[in-house]
Amino acid sequence: MADTSSRSGRALALAALILGMAMAMLDVTIVNVALPTLRESLNADEATLSWIISGYALAGGLALIPAGRLGDRVGHKPVFIVGITVFTLASLWCGLSTSDLSLVAARVVQGLGAGTFGPAVAAMIQLMYTGRARGRAFAVMGATMGLFTAMGPMIGGLLIQWLGDQDGWRSIFYVNVPLGAIAIVGAIVFLPSGGEDRSKAGMDWPGLVFVTLGILGILVPLIEGQDLGWPAWTWLCMAAGLALLVVFGWWQLARARAGRSQLVPPHLFSHRAFTGGVLLAFVYFAAFTSIFFTISIFWQAGLGHTALESGLVSLPFSIGSIVGASQGERLVHHLGRATLVIGTACVAAGLLAIWAIVQFVDPLSLTLWHLAAPMAIAGLGNGLFIAPNVQFIVATVDRPEAGAASGVVNVMQRLGTALGIAVVGTVFFGLLDEGSLARAGQETAARHDPSIMQSALAHAFGTSAAGGLLVSALFAVAAFALVWALPRRLATEHVPGSGPGRAASPAPAAGA
Repeated sequence: MADTSSRSGRALALAALILGMAMAMLDVTIVNVALPTLRESLNADEATLSWIISGYALAGGLALIPAGRLGDRVGHKPVFIVGITVFTLASLWCGLSTSDLSLVAARVVQGLGAGTFGPAVAAMIQLMYTGRARGRAFAVMGATMGLFTAMGPMIGGLLIQWLGDQDGWRSIFYVNVPLGAIAIVGAIVFLPSGGEDRSKAGMDWPGLVFVTLGILGILVPLIEGQDLGWPAWTWLCMAAGLALLVVFGWWQLARARAGRSQLVPPHLFSHRAFTGGVLLAFVYFAAFTSIFFTISIFWQAGLGHTALESGLVSLPFSIGSIVGASQGERLVHHLGRATLVIGTACVAAGLLAIWAIVQFVDPLSLTLWHLAAPMAIAGLGNGLFIAPNVQFIVATVDRPEAGAASGVVNVMQRLGTALGIAVVGTVFFGLLDEGSLARAGQETAARHDPSIMQSALAHAFGTSAAGGLLVSALFAVAAFALVWALPRRLATEHVPGSGPGRAASPAPAAGA
């Protein structure tokens, strides 16, 4: 085992952790550009496309808290190694999938792997670093995660362009296999042992069941309902899901009164600012991760562009994220909360501009240059927000509560991603006029004029994309309104997540 007491040892250990998180965040969005190809290759329906994205994010979010508790008991190094191994093997399974159901199942397992090693990354940084060095390590991790989330469509587009439609979509999963192997070896060799605390309270398994079934009760009908015509069971299922979430809240209160461990400590929500911050985490990640879903399908299925051209649309967003993240820590030091206000304002303005362009510009004349400036503005805002957001939200609670608070925030980020995709996908495919497309297909065949179908596709998918983008933009506007609930400044002596006896830390986790 390498000596992590030296600067080089810590740097190599951090590199293994960052590599794992980079892969997890990349897989949040890299799949988006492959969705039209997957639709043809595996004969997948609209609901399956949503599940491929949402299933990954949902499984990752639900795994976070039990994985963190497990790390507290047995040590965070073995949990990281197990999680990254599951993620890597599931990535291989994704690439080998020959049916849509197999791919969805593999994505869920992949998300479970990502959710398992995610808390271990934060905890290991907490163990290896102190003071300002710890803050810099978390800033590097947050910037990396935001960057790779934004770069996913571009990287996916390059792979599909290079290897073709049939093999290209598989390569976006295969790429994780060698990278995962490097991360596993790096973790075994360089990560320090320790950090476990077997005195920790037990896991609230009934609470986990209640919240899982409640969220699934809402998510399943949202994704499946549009494709099935909204039968009665979808509405009953959503009502049951909401009821289970109420039961979950009651259960958490009951356990708190009995002095037993809770999955989500109710007393955290006695801080009104924390409640606002949790909602901020949810709606922000619902906003920015869902735009790649909408644009990728519109750009390829509607406008007939390649996966690479679809990826290029997101390039200004990636560049903006790099610039914003590189300046985020310095600006937070000088401006405090204003940095996050500026960030969410840029994201909201950028997404509203993207919606307006898609809504009012003739889709047949639409090019990536129309979206370049608003994409760059939204990306800049994303870079400013991603790295410091968890620290500010956790700062709304007392220091001993920081570890539990950061776990709640990270879960809400990922659930926001899952439900954001579900809602946006429902709106997108709900607005798609398949009747007009069928009529255009008949007219195209009768006149032998492919331009008729091209025009119909562009306008039909343009209407759908405008609806989906409007939902994303409204989520972003809600995030801008909620960011004012956060404290103006971070106390210089406060290290989020470093409460007594707590190994975990509130790493800024993007919505895997």
